[in-house]
Amino acid sequence: MTTTVEFLFDFGSPNAYLSHRVIPAIEARTGARFAYVPVLLGGLFKLTGNQPPTIAFGNIKNKLPYEMLETRRFVARHHLEKFVFNSHFPVNTLQLMRGAVAAEIDGVLAPYVEAMFAAMWEQSRKMDDPDVFRAALVESRLDADRLLARIQDAAVKEKLIANTQRAFERGAFGIPTFFVGDEIYFGKDRLRDVEEEIVAQGR
Repeated sequence: MTTTVEFLFDFGSPNAYLSHRVIPAIEARTGARFAYVPVLLGGLFKLTGNQPPTIAFGNIKNKLPYEMLETRRFVARHHLEKFVFNSHFPVNTLQLMRGAVAAEIDGVLAPYVEAMFAAMWEQSRKMDDPDVFRAALVESRLDADRLLARIQDAAVKEKLIANTQRAFERGAFGIPTFFVGDEIYFGKDRLRDVEEEIVAQGR
């Protein structure tokens, strides 16, 4: 039986993007399937009292430079040459994440995710600008008018809130978070552990 791994993501997280780029190789090696679950990182921070690393660690000498070093190592290890840190960071991702929920309901989550991650972390676009958001949708040949209308639906808004609440209740406090069954893993640096757990559960 194919193992399904839940991947809790928000487009505002560079580490979610980096994980997204590594996931296909893990799926190929293990036969597992990663199910993408849109979660609003800002909402998760509010529920847990967590803070972005730039705030939480901003006064700790050497901490943030080390985190950037680890990111460069990860990028080099996995040959992710297209990655660039978004020059508009932090970007408000509320509309992007509602769009992900709408895209999931409409059956176009995969191309939507690919387009939005690329816009954020390869093209360095200001994705909380409505015009920029719309342009990215159009360029990706997604139905921009439909998606932009759908993100105003109460059902879409409620689903994103529910996803975020459930993530909190299951123990998540940040993005990216992975669930292999009931086993929780946080951060791109736990992807090796995720893969090991996939293999263990498949035995």
